[in-house]
Amino acid sequence: MGRFRKIIDHRKLSKEHQYRIAVLTSSRADYGIYLPLLRKLAQDNSFELRIIAFGTHLSRFHGYTVDQIVKDGYKIDHQVETVLASDSEQAIADSMALTMQKFSAIWSYEKSNYDLVFCLGDRYEMFAAVAAAVPFNIKFAHIHGGETTLGAIDNKFRHCLSLFADYHFTATKDYSEKVSSIIGSNNNVYNVGALSLENINDIDIYSKEAFQSVFGIDINKGSVLVTFHPETVSVEKNKEYVRELIAALDELDDQIIITMPNTDTMGNIMRKEYEHFIASKPNVIGIENFGTKGYFSCMKYVKYLVGNSSSGIIEAASFNKYVINIGDRQKGRTTSQNIIQVDPIKSQILEGCTLANTRGDYAGQNVYFSENPSKKIINVLKKI
Repeated sequence: MGRFRKIIDHRKLSKEHQYRIAVLTSSRADYGIYLPLLRKLAQDNSFELRIIAFGTHLSRFHGYTVDQIVKDGYKIDHQVETVLASDSEQAIADSMALTMQKFSAIWSYEKSNYDLVFCLGDRYEMFAAVAAAVPFNIKFAHIHGGETTLGAIDNKFRHCLSLFADYHFTATKDYSEKVSSIIGSNNNVYNVGALSLENINDIDIYSKEAFQSVFGIDINKGSVLVTFHPETVSVEKNKEYVRELIAALDELDDQIIITMPNTDTMGNIMRKEYEHFIASKPNVIGIENFGTKGYFSCMKYVKYLVGNSSSGIIEAASFNKYVINIGDRQKGRTTSQNIIQVDPIKSQILEGCTLANTRGDYAGQNVYFSENPSKKIINVLKKI
């Protein structure tokens, strides 16, 4: 009760003219994307910024990354535990129900305290948090709407979030048109570019020596960065897919750096396969949480990327890296010419790795890049 009272007292002292912004963040991934916008909101006296942290941010198993938000100096209004131990289909559905139940109480209290709430992306937990707010008529702004990922159930959640939201900030012109089609209007739909790419200029990348000191990884060795998550549409095939990937990686002479999977359906099964592989091979390293600075630093120094994550689609081109994109998880997304598409089959993955090695650095454009997306978002907010 004391902490709850402290929040109320703090808001009584807030300046009346400030536009009160809350940001929903459920994982290290979306928090890293938000960072350029968070910095600008925090620095601008026109806004009062608050954070609502939930999902894997509050999971010890996933690194308890809410500590990073606190370390960065942002004020957290709510810390909401919503992650269950299991990752079965029922557990995911139960987690969604739990998230909606907990957020119904939050929105009941906060419905008149926030002028606008930001949500991002397509995760089931983000969908649940925002869906719980619909009866309260809370205004939302959605980042990264209009995209298509046919290999993930996230595709459906993303389009629902667009329907829930009042303002839309998309990464490409095509995605703006898709959002307009979904909501039946082009009002309040803005193509600003990919927010995460602003981090490349804003974040002081680790030197190779500092990277080794922080993570214990000698990045001077030829390395490959692997970020491969479950396909949540074809869940029954994920064990087969990850084994095909591991069989291909096992034949590489490079150092393999694997980022561990998120809380998708069957993520734990994939994690166990990784852990066995890591334990059996001295040149394979597993990382639970790089953080944005660590992940971008790793991306800068490795030879190329392997996996099926949005970071390979959106950010890798700006680091001049080729990406072996495996399977259908990202199918439907606009891609730059650095993407080497393969099926989750050992032989195809190895062919992709050979091709990336042969090509070296990618020298083309990033279709997601636009100057100062956070500034564009701020300018829109000031017109509201």
